[in-house]
Amino acid sequence: MSSRMSAGLEKQEREEDEEEEEEEEEEGESVNPTEVKMSQIVMPCHSNHREELSVGQLLKWIDSTACLSAERHAGCPCVTASMDDIHFEHTISVGQVVNIKAKVNRAFNTSMEVGIQVSCEDLFSDRHWRVCHAYATFVTQRSNTGEKVILKAIVPQTQKEQVEYSLAAERRRVRMLHDDIIKDLLSRGSIQQADSSAVNDAMPAERTRVESVELVLPPHTNHQVNTFGGQIMAWMVNVAIIAASRLCQAHPTLRTIDMFTFRGPSQIGDRLLLKAIVNNAFKNSIEVGVRAEAYQEEGPNRHINSAFMIFEVLDNHGKLCTLPRIRPEPLEGERRFQEAIARKKIRLDRKYIISCKQAEVPLSVPWDPRNQVYLSYNNVSALKMLAARKKWRLSSEKDKVHLYTLEQKSVLSFRVEAEVDVPAHRAFCLLAELSNRPSWDTHYQKCELIHRVDADDFLYRVVTPSVRHGGVGSPTSAKEGEGILQDFILLASKRGPCGSGDPYVIALRSVSLPTHPPTEEYNRGEVLCAGFTILETKNNMSLISYYNQASPEVLPYISNDIAGLSSSFYHTFCSCSQYLTRNRLQSASEEQTCQYQATHTEGPMCANEADRLFVALRSTQL
Repeated sequence: MSSRMSAGLEKQEREEDEEEEEEEEEEGESVNPTEVKMSQIVMPCHSNHREELSVGQLLKWIDSTACLSAERHAGCPCVTASMDDIHFEHTISVGQVVNIKAKVNRAFNTSMEVGIQVSCEDLFSDRHWRVCHAYATFVTQRSNTGEKVILKAIVPQTQKEQVEYSLAAERRRVRMLHDDIIKDLLSRGSIQQADSSAVNDAMPAERTRVESVELVLPPHTNHQVNTFGGQIMAWMVNVAIIAASRLCQAHPTLRTIDMFTFRGPSQIGDRLLLKAIVNNAFKNSIEVGVRAEAYQEEGPNRHINSAFMIFEVLDNHGKLCTLPRIRPEPLEGERRFQEAIARKKIRLDRKYIISCKQAEVPLSVPWDPRNQVYLSYNNVSALKMLAARKKWRLSSEKDKVHLYTLEQKSVLSFRVEAEVDVPAHRAFCLLAELSNRPSWDTHYQKCELIHRVDADDFLYRVVTPSVRHGGVGSPTSAKEGEGILQDFILLASKRGPCGSGDPYVIALRSVSLPTHPPTEEYNRGEVLCAGFTILETKNNMSLISYYNQASPEVLPYISNDIAGLSSSFYHTFCSCSQYLTRNRLQSASEEQTCQYQATHTEGPMCANEADRLFVALRSTQL
């Protein structure tokens, strides 16, 4: 059974890789000037006792490749500020080749995001597979005069690079809020408390504690004579493995490293004190917390880094083993125990919402304030990636209103597009007010605002007519009382453009709310990915595109249009155009508010927040 599932997973990954390669080939041979590639053959000296590449060595190579990419763009020395979550999908054996590719996705002011792709190659079978991907943040070092080095902007060369450039701002939002989410989970009492009576027979956490000292020597430093970040992480992985092994009394596999931040540098001659302890043991995974401190012969210890690593134990058949329970120490141990549960919930949210492929993401994810940042990221990124697809096919056209379709495996998506004589920022403000949509879209009978999450994200309940009776695809086919009406609970996320050539975005996706459960009076529909992109064109006009990944509840509204039996899409878009034209002009106060909202969505993206990069995770003690 497991072998069939594994074969199916590998087949799916190959298909996805082939699809991505085809799209990259279609984009041409454009070379990103910041791209750096590294290939390393895994030798026995790089491996662990199982003749697999040690994660510590892989982290060294990843950090080195990413740093070279960052410095190629900056033209000056750079240091690793933070690394997002890294999930290792596969192990790599001795004799296989590791291929690492890194390039700068976006430069902010004095910091930049570097995207890293790691794949493995078997030289004898000519097989290639993904190992992991990661996003690292690098910051420039100050000049000799103490001034900040301001980075030049990245200019995306391909559609894929444009998407990564835009989504870098969304990922930055996630990083900034990560620590606040953990504190919020703990303060609201959303996390179960440790039951001391239930863990009396468990292993005391104190028995897993590890302390080790490393002396920083010249081979451990980079070209800036600072301790190499990858080397620090390798030492931290080493003590974490020992701590996890003491609990499970087996050889654990490192599966995930939570996002972490480097808090300060260390130099040659520093002693690095590495501390590790098991924070919590779940059914099939262990969280180990690691702390690195640097000190000289005199002076206090300096906190360099903290990281949280997730281990699993596999049996001889590759199945997950059930792990022993852990008994936390009083006070600090109980705090770490609870925080580990909070971090696990965040990891599950990210995996459930962000990390999965679109086909694997449940349509309607429960919404709550703690997972809002991930839902918002998924909402915007899904729409931008859908818009960036290359294989759209023109299905119908009428008076310069175009209907395109895109087939991907079992998913059919459509795009309706036309140019309107309305400025882009004004069209964005009008279409972002979803409550006004029933005035021009006959598919929206009612749209009520449930909750204003923040300035950029909103929750709506939308009621649409039933199309299960009468002519499918016609906006007037479902009269009142004919069939059961449908309703949708939608998260609407609006974003301004990240730069020249980037569109305004209004993304929509289904969520579920306990305050608005399905009822017998309505058939609850779901939307996986939908929304508008609004691109400024010449003569103060806008190219407006509406996208929808057609779920079973949505497809009947558009099926006749796709088949060429109806042109309701044309009438709906004409109605939208008339609505925008009627409201093209606005009062000075409206314009001021609209422009503030449009630029406000860019604030977290474009503001100088380099000094805040080290805030994430800082208040979460090990």
